[in-house]
Amino acid sequence: MAVIPVSAQYIPNPDRYQSIEYRRCGRSGIQLPLISLGLWHNFGGVDTMENCRAMLRTAFDLGITHFDLANNYGPPPGSAEETFGKILAKDFLPYRDELIISSKAGYWMWNGPYGEWGSRKYLVSSLDQSLKRMGLDYVDIFYHHRPDPDTPLEETMGALDYIVRSGRALYAGISNYRPKEARLAIQILRQLGTPCLIHQPNYNMFDRWIEKELLNVLDEEGVGCIVFSPLAQGMLTDKYLHGIPADSRAGKPETFLKPDNITDQILEKVTQLNRIAGELNLSLAQLAINWTLRQRVVTSALIGASRPAQIEEIVAGVAQPALSNDILEKIEEILSS
Repeated sequence: MAVIPVSAQYIPNPDRYQSIEYRRCGRSGIQLPLISLGLWHNFGGVDTMENCRAMLRTAFDLGITHFDLANNYGPPPGSAEETFGKILAKDFLPYRDELIISSKAGYWMWNGPYGEWGSRKYLVSSLDQSLKRMGLDYVDIFYHHRPDPDTPLEETMGALDYIVRSGRALYAGISNYRPKEARLAIQILRQLGTPCLIHQPNYNMFDRWIEKELLNVLDEEGVGCIVFSPLAQGMLTDKYLHGIPADSRAGKPETFLKPDNITDQILEKVTQLNRIAGELNLSLAQLAINWTLRQRVVTSALIGASRPAQIEEIVAGVAQPALSNDILEKIEEILSS
């Protein structure tokens, strides 16, 4: 793919919709690309604008229509939305109706009792701030980012219903909800007349909790599923096979992935998985993503990236044939050992 200088006027690849497959999001009218781009890391105020812009252009050129944000993404919190808003204004406003732009609120964002969790006050105020940072009239999907143990679920879901009815968002979603609370949230939203479009849980080869019950809940309720951390914060790549690079997530003190998480047992499994990937002419990252997408209920895998080539790699991977049953059995043996 030709590299377009980021200073030039952006003209998207005319064949972008032939580059990637789209899946129906639950029982809705929305289809999402198999790969969505998350702006959790590498799009903050500390990052290089030119690289952020190049990654977003590359993603859209490859048919990735879904850009996923949250109020606290950065660092500093809020800066990923600001970065996205600047690039949107320069490159993507003519294509706004081709995009699914999502944001979330639930984690700490400002001081005082109204700056996190799930109150109506917090969710509406936070989204208003997010819209201002991005220069948008509405987002396509607005998620409650995490369950609130103290606020009644009726209030939180009522806030999502109000947000959709007020025109601030087209669809409502939930993230990090466990099966029982997810089902209840979905049912409350349906009763209010604003069906839950999608649930965003973490899921990868090393963290398979959604397989036990949540996927069945979402299937029965007709709700889509977009999984985050499908590469286990980079552990399911070849990045850590020979130590911890200083510029990796595990090498940065402010991230969730710590060097202690990368145990000898994990590295042994990664080594074996990397060998299988090589036999299939896939990278380990491609293998891991394709493994998550073997689940019929999973609508899309949400990836992060630090450079455009990583996005190209993953999209090229999902264009390959689905993993065979023999390969899936070999993977299962490694993961359960």
